[in-house]
Amino acid sequence: MKKYTYGKNNTVFKKKVKKISGILLMVFGIGTLLYFFFPLLSFHLYLSSSFAGGDIESPIPKRFVLEEKNAFSGLLSSGIRNVTSNFTDARTWFPQTALDKNGNEIKIKEYELSIPSQGIFGAKVATDDFDLSKHLVQYFTTSTNPIDKGTSVIFGHSTLPQLFDSKNYKTIFARLHTIKNGDELLVKVNNNNFRYKVFSISITDSTDPNIFSQSFDNSYITLVTCTPPGTIWKRLVVRASLQSI
Repeated sequence: MKKYTYGKNNTVFKKKVKKISGILLMVFGIGTLLYFFFPLLSFHLYLSSSFAGGDIESPIPKRFVLEEKNAFSGLLSSGIRNVTSNFTDARTWFPQTALDKNGNEIKIKEYELSIPSQGIFGAKVATDDFDLSKHLVQYFTTSTNPIDKGTSVIFGHSTLPQLFDSKNYKTIFARLHTIKNGDELLVKVNNNNFRYKVFSISITDSTDPNIFSQSFDNSYITLVTCTPPGTIWKRLVVRASLQSI
């Protein structure tokens, strides 16, 4: 009777298993490190140059914070305090709201935003739903209409800059970190065009309520997206003021 031995084959198989397991563990380890350190890496790749150039500031400018302690005393920051002394009427907190002939608030459901320096033209901004995959979204608690005195806060998606597509609302703000002070935002409302100029770029925590802060001495737009690019770690906040009508 012939004898068969499998010792050599078993040894080769075990070596292959160990080799593959080692590779898998190494890949897992690298992936884990990238997962935890990617925000830091992304910051240095995409944002450090902007900080060095002085374009990004932190914290949010004080001009957008309501500093007075008692809103009902009438001692509010400039732009609100002279509107009325009756702060028990919530409508007075949002002056210059457009009204129809019957005195009802006119709410614009959609308008267009262009940022020429970003290659973004005619992007849709919705005010009545929250689907960021279909359009940009103006947060519902902010200024009624973008051209009213107050601040319209607009949210948009970002991702890695190399995936930027101005027609894809999931990537539309992927290069927003490259915007500069002085760049223009163009808003089109009911076939009327309005020009805004960027004057403040800052980074804040994702839970910072100052993202929604209001100022009523002019019409303002605040753009908000995730940063560093490719993460949801912080929020990039770009503020612009109306220049001409």
